[in-house]
Amino acid sequence: MQTSFLRPTYIEIDQQAIYHNVFETAKRLHDDAELFAVVKADAYGHGLVPVARVCREAGATGFCVATIDEAMALRSAQITEPILVLGISSPQTVAIAAAQHISLTFGDLDWLKEATRYLEQTANLPALNLHVALDTGMGRIGFTDQNQLATAVTQLRQSKEFNFEGIFTHFSTADERETTYFEQQLAKFNAMMSVVGERPHYVHVANSATSLWHQVCHANMIRFGIGIYGLNPSGNQLQLPYELEPALSLYSELVFVKHVQAGTAISYGATYHATQDEWIGTIPIGYADGWLRRLSGMPVLINGQRCPIVGRVCMDQIMVRLPEQLAVGTKVTLIGRDGVDEITAQEVAEYSQTIHYEITCGLQDRIPRHYLPKREELD
Repeated sequence: MQTSFLRPTYIEIDQQAIYHNVFETAKRLHDDAELFAVVKADAYGHGLVPVARVCREAGATGFCVATIDEAMALRSAQITEPILVLGISSPQTVAIAAAQHISLTFGDLDWLKEATRYLEQTANLPALNLHVALDTGMGRIGFTDQNQLATAVTQLRQSKEFNFEGIFTHFSTADERETTYFEQQLAKFNAMMSVVGERPHYVHVANSATSLWHQVCHANMIRFGIGIYGLNPSGNQLQLPYELEPALSLYSELVFVKHVQAGTAISYGATYHATQDEWIGTIPIGYADGWLRRLSGMPVLINGQRCPIVGRVCMDQIMVRLPEQLAVGTKVTLIGRDGVDEITAQEVAEYSQTIHYEITCGLQDRIPRHYLPKREELD
């Protein structure tokens, strides 16, 4: 999608907030533990390469992505640190990954067999770094059988095509108050690890939620994701043990203001009718930008006041009810602070009955990202 630089809608990314969140987390780790920054999905909508660079400065020693393409984008940006692709990649891509020193994930013997076949057809490549995924209760990817895991580990250690770099699992309820299922997953992980023998370089079980609220022993790397961006992994269920600073704000401005009489219908389907004579403002953002259609009624901030979206969200525009006549060009805050009030990504998520991950990831690249410099860059 074409980025619309000449439209007054933009996202502001506070790089100092990202630095703070990573630095504060990294300094709390044990001396032998590392922090890999999870920057998949364009860094959760915050910008892959700019975020990765700030995370590296703040103490991240590696990165996690979802696809090889994301990893290659980091390599093209001269990010030389370890990069792990968390999802399953096609065995046909293993030569590309090996050549780029990109670590891949696998979770079954068939994948390993196919990958071996492709690598044996190439020459002069470094060994491919592999991380073994264990499914301890997430139900997504990974080994569930100890015997098959033991076979895979043996094959890795006997192969010249592979380097057994890591092993990991993913907790599905680490952001919830009830810990029974978390503890069951941890027990399953420890049982699976009993057949591994000598541990690889990286053993990792902690996503953001696990790193914030659970002390998990015998792991030496965390995958820090949503916390980078200053958002609470649990929404509002659990209190953060230390402050995280939200990094993303979303702004626009009024591009059209009109006075309508009582009874005037606004937007598609005529679902809203003015209850009295009203001032209506139009803002250039819509569901094509990721501002969800179900956000009708959600307020925005204008001059510190909450102004609700009226009528249905359009593809490219929304209309809001204004408290009074306001000038075209007046700033609008959709996510962020205006005066003493603030609209958070969490509030937007709750209104639209989803999670803040989906809100930030869904903001399309049609909206330009503006990056505020870190404080030391202001000196």
